[in-house]
Amino acid sequence: MKRTLLLALPIALMAACTNTPSASSNGAAPAAEAEAAPAATIDGKQLGANHWLLEAATDSAGKRIDALFVRADKPITLDFGDGRLSVDNACNRMSGGYSLSGGEMTISRMASTMMACTDPAVMALDKAVGSRLEGTLKVQQLDGATLRLATASGDVLTFAGEPTAETRYGGPGETVFLEVDAQTKPCSHPLIRDMQCLQVREVHYDDKGLEQGERGAYGNFYDTIQGYDHEPGVRNVLRVKRYTVKNPPADASSRAYVLDMVVGSESVGQ
Repeated sequence: MKRTLLLALPIALMAACTNTPSASSNGAAPAAEAEAAPAATIDGKQLGANHWLLEAATDSAGKRIDALFVRADKPITLDFGDGRLSVDNACNRMSGGYSLSGGEMTISRMASTMMACTDPAVMALDKAVGSRLEGTLKVQQLDGATLRLATASGDVLTFAGEPTAETRYGGPGETVFLEVDAQTKPCSHPLIRDMQCLQVREVHYDDKGLEQGERGAYGNFYDTIQGYDHEPGVRNVLRVKRYTVKNPPADASSRAYVLDMVVGSESVGQ
């Protein structure tokens, strides 16, 4: 049995404006300036209610910034919460503090993890993203579907909003730890023929990361864990958020599980 510890448990337990356009002689603002004017205020709650996926980026000349799209299947994603911005899907995970004033967002110098990526284009993604997100940006648009930020150099980044699990399920959810065994097993389901179920058991820790009690037997897990892709032959301990689904369909579960992080993994021989 080959064991690989991804993250130590104590770490895993840690909390989980532009100027007003000048009027022309007839009192109307030029059209180009009117379009570029940022929103007067920023709804911080709306920022935190969504994951923001990068869908377009142009420089001051209107040219697409290709360096920001080297991971076509995993767009750069921003998350806002408790005064902090986190950036996912670059080479490293980055984060920094942010503040809002009028139609501007100011982001502090960001810290990042220190992983190396084999693809040079992905490795360069950290700098391409970080250099554009640090400092003061103008918020040109913010609604439930779109966040548009403009940098001092004239780059414009447009993000599409995707509701967070907390938004979709109406609450913060409960943090639980699940151990997923290396292999699935056949299980009976009235609507799915030849279903294979993950084999799962809960693991309990105290606030210092010390395991409490004994692990019980594995059981069939009929739900799905959003964000988790099971690899046969690998046993994982997961930190997940468990939500109560209000008024689920008759054939659906009343619970939803969303992956927060993989705490540890081990390869298990056949």
